[in-house]
Amino acid sequence: MSNDDRHPPDLDRLLGCLRAAADPSRLRLLAICAQGEWTVSELVQIMGQSQPRISRHLKLLAEAGLLERFREGSWVFYRRARGGPGGRVARSLCRLLPVDDHQLRRDRQRVDSVREARRREAERYFATRALAWDSERDLGVDGRRVEAVLAELFREERPESLLDIGTGTGHILQVLASHVGSAVGVDISHDMLKVARAQLDRRELRNCHVRHADMYQLPFADSSFDAVTFHQVLHFADDPLAALGEAVRVLRPAGRLVVVDLLRHDQEWLRSERHHRRLGFAEEEMVGWFRELGLVPEAPRRLPGSELTVVVWTARKSRVADNSDLQQKERRAA
Repeated sequence: MSNDDRHPPDLDRLLGCLRAAADPSRLRLLAICAQGEWTVSELVQIMGQSQPRISRHLKLLAEAGLLERFREGSWVFYRRARGGPGGRVARSLCRLLPVDDHQLRRDRQRVDSVREARRREAERYFATRALAWDSERDLGVDGRRVEAVLAELFREERPESLLDIGTGTGHILQVLASHVGSAVGVDISHDMLKVARAQLDRRELRNCHVRHADMYQLPFADSSFDAVTFHQVLHFADDPLAALGEAVRVLRPAGRLVVVDLLRHDQEWLRSERHHRRLGFAEEEMVGWFRELGLVPEAPRRLPGSELTVVVWTARKSRVADNSDLQQKERRAA
């Protein structure tokens, strides 16, 4: 049982949440924000309503605790509240929404259309940079420093199986090939995978291979890998927590999750020129996600550069089964 279940909202808070949600447009927004993190302009596109009207609805939902609002650089994101009394009410309301409702079904189709447009734009971006991608990933610090930390982590443990999510040109597979039994890298970009296959073949890394896959719907069974890595990937994600949750699903008990990404920063050019969706991550944010997913966080390793700091976050999955897997399934279903 979660803390939210043990401490339900008091009557006044519950009534406030229900009043805030008692509008068709606000219920639709709640359902949409349960499917990821969205900017106001994206919500305007999905809902087909004016920006002032959407902003007013979002304000009421956030004030009631049903939505979380956070600013990152010049962008403001909204998502369904994940904690507190408002989060519990928001989850309950989303479960009660009729899945076959015509309007909600159309909203889901528009959500899919917005995501597909993002994906096509990202694939065009990655396709033009596949050959130079490894150098572009060296953000903030010399990539060799990151590789040394990763090699040390995996050399100590030598996991039997590794999954590298968002593998790109397969560079991390090449770095870690001698420290794992077998490894598979997945990516959504066919152009990146062409380069990765050629690189692995040239180096004769027979214990590594790549395949086309979506990080939100990995084609692997539960508890398939001893280790999972994200190297400079999550800042491109529409919903980083959902991507992490899918990684945890395929991670074996006592397995290790490794996330390499940027510490929160204000370099807006990475959005306009490199298509970053998130400007890095705060340490408390990443650690909070780990704990929400039932992981045990380990001490992060910070690699400061001249303007940006790269962080290697690691966490362990529990050795014994607990209710975190059930909670993840319920979160995905909601």
